[in-house]
Amino acid sequence: MDFSWSREQLELKQKATDFAQKHLNTNVSHKERGNIFPSDEWKKCADFGVLGWPFPKEFGGGGHDIMTTVLMLEGLGYGSEDNGLPFSLNSQMWSTQVAINAFGSEEQKKKYLKPLISGTVGAFGITENDTAGSDTYSLQMTAEKTEGGYILNGEKHYITLAPICEMAVVFATTNPKLGRWGITAFIVDSSMKGFSRSEVRDKVGMRTTPMGNLYLKDCFVPDENRLGKEGSGLSLFTSAMESERGYIFASQIGRMQKQLENAISYSNERKSFGQNIGGFQSVSNRIANMKLRLETSKMHLYKVAYLDHNDLPLMEEAAMAKLYISEAFVESSTDIIRIFGAKGVVTEYEIERDLRDGLGGLIYSGTSDIQRNIIAKLNGVQ
Repeated sequence: MDFSWSREQLELKQKATDFAQKHLNTNVSHKERGNIFPSDEWKKCADFGVLGWPFPKEFGGGGHDIMTTVLMLEGLGYGSEDNGLPFSLNSQMWSTQVAINAFGSEEQKKKYLKPLISGTVGAFGITENDTAGSDTYSLQMTAEKTEGGYILNGEKHYITLAPICEMAVVFATTNPKLGRWGITAFIVDSSMKGFSRSEVRDKVGMRTTPMGNLYLKDCFVPDENRLGKEGSGLSLFTSAMESERGYIFASQIGRMQKQLENAISYSNERKSFGQNIGGFQSVSNRIANMKLRLETSKMHLYKVAYLDHNDLPLMEEAAMAKLYISEAFVESSTDIIRIFGAKGVVTEYEIERDLRDGLGGLIYSGTSDIQRNIIAKLNGVQ
């Protein structure tokens, strides 16, 4: 596998970093503390082309290959002080947009994918309150066939971007007797009667990323809004999840690079007992561990992108990437707090925010335990 980068790719990464540093860092602390979605910055990202980087030009995308895309997303994360906005962008791209691009009809792509790339906000609704989180296919939302479409009833909980979404891809059971093979995906427009959303749910981190619930009550969804064939929801979800697990933390790797640089700079400036704290082995070892996690995370990310680019199976690698990167970010966020000491804990220095933002990554897109189960099963564990 060749993970060397061309000059053009590196220039695109730098442009993404420069854009983020210039346009995405206004009043981040204020927005984070107030659970405020940065709508202006979202629109700027859409205008810059972020939401379309890996998608076809005919639908407004950039047409970039997957390797180039993840590198640019890494640059975006490096330049952004707000982890929530890049996470929101990645979430929409690698779930909602990937699903429509891979399984949607040409008409659905024109009607939904193109606006999403232009900045429309879309959610991906699979998780339910009691049954469908890690146990993805135990859905309670139903879709009853009727003339010209389906009547959907049920709720989706803990859904990224749900409180502000203008449309959503949701999964419902069309035939409960078939279990997971009776699951079907639908594109639901927020203007449809019976569609509603909750307020933003408060959470420990990623507070500029709105999370909430979707409610469908006797919501009529026309046949033309069924995504894929009836009963194909399993295949659609699996495909989208491979992309989401593999790439949703691409921007977080850029943040890990920034953490490392901040830790090195501070350890060379801060003095204790008459010397720079970087001279203490406990501090230098933490920095070494941060570097090791960063480089290992890159290798996991780039391998998934390489396999994807070459149309090779990537389920196991995507699970390993999601597992490793999410846990590495939490560990490195803890290390930098220890290096900064009291400044790392006090919110005014904005060091502790990375740790809070990282905690959700252990849960999103399948918990760390689920990723370990996937990896074990793919290696023959019964």
